Amino acid sequence: MPEQIIPNLYRILVPLPGNPLKELNAYLIRGTDRPLLVDTGFRQEPCRQALFTQLAELGLGPGDVDVLLTHLHSDHAGLAPEAAGERGVIYVSSLDRPMVDCTNQQRAQRWENTTRRFAAEGFPAELLADMEHTNPARSMAPPEGGRYESLSDGQVLEAGGFQLKALLMPGHTPGQMCFWLEKEGLMLTGDHVLFDITPNITSWPEMPDALGSYLDSLDAIRAYAPVRCLPGHRAAGDLAARVDQLKEHHCQRLEEAFQAVKNHPGAGAYELAGYMTWKIRARNWAEFPVAQKWFAVGECMSHLDRLMVQGRVTCRVEDGQNRYQAV
Repeated sequence: MPEQIIPNLYRILVPLPGNPLKELNAYLIRGTDRPLLVDTGFRQEPCRQALFTQLAELGLGPGDVDVLLTHLHSDHAGLAPEAAGERGVIYVSSLDRPMVDCTNQQRAQRWENTTRRFAAEGFPAELLADMEHTNPARSMAPPEGGRYESLSDGQVLEAGGFQLKALLMPGHTPGQMCFWLEKEGLMLTGDHVLFDITPNITSWPEMPDALGSYLDSLDAIRAYAPVRCLPGHRAAGDLAARVDQLKEHHCQRLEEAFQAVKNHPGAGAYELAGYMTWKIRARNWAEFPVAQKWFAVGECMSHLDRLMVQGRVTCRVEDGQNRYQAV
């Protein structure tokens, strides 16, 4: 059952079975004009049933809404073309758009490039082959098609009598956006700020220093004082306090990554990630589920990128493998 937050603004809980995130918070804005759905869920049947059942309770079906994506990840974008149908528009930041508004061939090429990057960090070939079929970011991504429109930083969308100001907050993805409803004091944070889990910050070819971009974006959003945040997953909380916690968390993680490099010179990100601490139900690195190893290695890579920008770590390539060294 959709939860009314304020008149004409609803939260729709979409379960994410088998995923540590547990569920997605989608949001529906309705009024006299065309309804606007913020984020959608994975392209899989449990998400589809939950999303469209709750939309039906609001008198809406596929094709009756426009879609606003906070960012490109499949748990947010997977059902966007289906929800928007042939008539609806899918809004997404101009930086994230090329990674969702693309052909299957283009998406396959991007994944091939990403696989090569992880292989260069020591990620075992057999695990990478398994990820080709089991990584939800790939298998549950939106299909080809859809009427996409790009959003730029500061652009204002109007829906249901609300004005949503797009705020570019790169870090979690190159084009992660938050949406500020100033009159109502509401901030749609997407995955930029989550309150009881830490957003994954991975390494991106489009961002030489994704973690540095993320930390700058945390400073940027801290300047706002919303009455209430509407995050992409789980419960909300105090924005300023959470920003401070996230910054401290990554400061500690940088030191942990640096010590791993210092104690294991010449290791790649796959090995180094195994020396870092992770909140996951596994006795050791070897027992990590493959998908969680993927996210952990990506996060380790972003911290190594940051350490290199800071001049604390160097990287050399040896036989096609990245080898890190403390300065």
